[in-house]
Amino acid sequence: MRNANALNAPREACESAQVDFTVSADSIILCLSGSWMLVLPLPSANLLEDEINKRPSIRRIAFDARSLKGWDTGLLTFLIDLITICSERQIEVNNDGLPSGIQRLLALATAVPENKSDRKDHEEGDVLSRLTSVLFGFYHSTLETLTFLGSVATAFFRMCTGRARFRRSDLLRLIQHCGAEAVPIVCLISILVGLILAFVGSIQLKMFGAQKYIADLVGISMVRSMGAIMTGIIMAGRTGASFAAQIGTMQVNEEIDALKTAGIPPIEFLVLPRILALAVMMPLLALYADLMGILGGLIVSVAGFDINFIEYYNETRAAVNLTNVGIGLFSSLVFGILIGFAGCLRGMQCGRSASAVGDMTTSAVVTSIVSIIIATAVITILCDVLKI
Repeated sequence: MRNANALNAPREACESAQVDFTVSADSIILCLSGSWMLVLPLPSANLLEDEINKRPSIRRIAFDARSLKGWDTGLLTFLIDLITICSERQIEVNNDGLPSGIQRLLALATAVPENKSDRKDHEEGDVLSRLTSVLFGFYHSTLETLTFLGSVATAFFRMCTGRARFRRSDLLRLIQHCGAEAVPIVCLISILVGLILAFVGSIQLKMFGAQKYIADLVGISMVRSMGAIMTGIIMAGRTGASFAAQIGTMQVNEEIDALKTAGIPPIEFLVLPRILALAVMMPLLALYADLMGILGGLIVSVAGFDINFIEYYNETRAAVNLTNVGIGLFSSLVFGILIGFAGCLRGMQCGRSASAVGDMTTSAVVTSIVSIIIATAVITILCDVLKI
């Protein structure tokens, strides 16, 4: 038998917390004595770890607490640390020699199962299981999207017949939010895009002495596609994300459930005004972006290549026609519908937690931008097929 008393123990031996080891071939008996109080210095569970390291054959731990005079949570903490060390080394722990109160507390402390609901399982399954999961998720997402699309189409039809239930004041407020309040950021980005297009194009055109065609390059690019695309991306990050966050927060606060209980269709009351506001304002914002982009090209041309205002204006007027303007406005209308649809869809799909709101907001922006790129490709192909 050997004594493993803690350092700096109290002078009164009768009060000091002590732990003695009785070692046999494959087991250790821990003899606990003295007062195990938090106010007194207590031995460390590392003493047992050192003893186990010296004897790898140890497979069982038992206790003898007949000399224990008093205890509180200090003893419980010591035992939990000790059980943790034994668990890591697959050593059996026998609690029969401990006081009944300690045994009950240890049972409570070790009976709580690990909560795995908040932790993602990173274990990889077989290829077939993962493929099935991906396909099922895609099918479920597609079904939800089609159901939502049908609900929005039904709400739009009810609006056309004057039966949709939403407040006109909400629609006007959303129009202001999607339109007038977005003008500054659209103006800044569009001017910078026009400057970039003009500067990059001028590097090549200057080699052939054709600097005046900077106006053609900037004008056609901005009016036909870039103005609508840049406006769409700006609105996806600004307004689409806002729609997803607003509706998602209403899901968390159970406000949408309250609307359903009151007999008010959430699609008509929340979704339809938002999609309409974006669909109405996007063409106007895109047209404004076209003008700002052309202005950016004018700044580069006049400041860097000695092209006067009249020459730049005449060249732009000759290059840009109503067909180009119409394609850009049509594209912006489609982008507005897609952004509003994606933002509201992700908001309605939001879970009932704060993290779910953030996830759905990010998903709304990603979905909107991907939809804009795909729609641009489709519109470009259609224009090529139709020769316009």
